[in-house]
Parts: sequence; structure tokens; C-alpha cells
Amino acid sequence: MDYSYADIAKMIDHSLLNPILSVDELEAGCQLALEYDVASVCIMPYCLQRCAELLKGSTVKASTTIGFPHGGHTTAIKRAEAERALADGCQELDMVVNISKVLSGDWDYVHEDIQAVIDPAHAAGQKVKVIFENCYLNDAHKIKLCEICTELNADWVKTSTGYGTGGATKEDLKLMIEHTADPVQVKAAGGVRDLDGLLEVRALGVTRVGASRTKEMLDECKSRLEG
Repeated sequence: MDYSYADIAKMIDHSLLNPILSVDELEAGCQLALEYDVASVCIMPYCLQRCAELLKGSTVKASTTIGFPHGGHTTAIKRAEAERALADGCQELDMVVNISKVLSGDWDYVHEDIQAVIDPAHAAGQKVKVIFENCYLNDAHKIKLCEICTELNADWVKTSTGYGTGGATKEDLKLMIEHTADPVQVKAAGGVRDLDGLLEVRALGVTRVGASRTKEMLDECKSRLEG
């Protein structure tokens, strides 16, 4: 094996974004993330403060969404969401671009919209993942977004929300890796459902994946390493 358990666990953002999850289920999800020592928990904004409390003192980051899931919030609201999240203990912010403005080619707006979240996050020493929602975009849109995110020093570019019509594809991941530069990393979201899928995107150069099947993936990882 060319990986350790920690290598794999620290690629996973444990997703707790299903709108029908109860408070008890959200807290149980945070406890699972702690038990498996993943990279982060991405949770609904209203529960972020509690999530940060539960994760305090661990190496698991508290994260939440901005402009989720359609990206259509005004820029001022996205900035306010970011500032609220940071105040609540957020360490990684997953923001959705304004998909309509991307499709309209209004790149100045898109640039300012992304910058409005990156600036306060970076000023607070925290990180941002920029979600493209690739299922709605063509390659030219994706490349331009990669260029903007590289210019703005986004921490990750991310394929999908998991709530669009499609998720991460190998073709999109290769494209995003090719058209970003350090320090920008690439996150796959939507469609990585098992350990083999995670290992496939890892081989491409992906450093994070969004997952709801975290337990199953990491139990399999432990089993293979112990076998």
C-alpha cells in the first residue's frame, strides 16, 4: 500500500448537509468524524457553532457552506455569511460561485463575489473552497474559474455541491488540476462513494473529497491495511 490510514482519513470532508438530518444526527456525525479523525466536518450553517465546540481540541476542522447550494445569494450576503461563519468558529468555508453570472460571462462580478468570501476568511487565517458546480458548465467556464481562483489564492477549487445534476468526473478533475497553480488544491465532491473511488481521484492529484459514506470508506481502509 502506498498510503496510510491518516493519508486517507485526512482527505475526507465528512458531509452533514442533508437538510433532513436532525440535531441528534448532526451531533452523531460530528462524533463519527472525531472517531475516524477525518479532515473536516462540513455542516449546515445553523449548527456550525455547536460543531466547532464538539471538534475543539481535535485535528478535525469545522467547516460550513456559503451561498449554498445554488450560489445565487448577493455578494453582500455571501460576505455576511462568511463573517458569521468565522465568528462561529469556521476553519474552512465551502462557497458556491454565482452559476448564473458564470454562464452569463460576467467575470468581474464572479471575481468580486469569490473575493468577498476569500478576503475575510484569509484575514482570519482560515481557508476557502470554491464550488463550481461543473455539471452546468462547459470547459471554458471551468478553466476561467480556475484562473480566477488561482489569482485570488483560493485554497481549493471544488467540482460540485453534491446537489446538482452530476458530481465529480475524472475529466473535470484533470482539467481543474491542469488549470490551477500552487497553492490551489482540488476537491472532488459528488460521486466518490467508496475507497476505490477515493484512491482513483487521489492518484489524479486530488487532495480532498466530500463524503457521506465516511464510515464505510474508512472501515474498508483499515481492513485493507490490516490485511
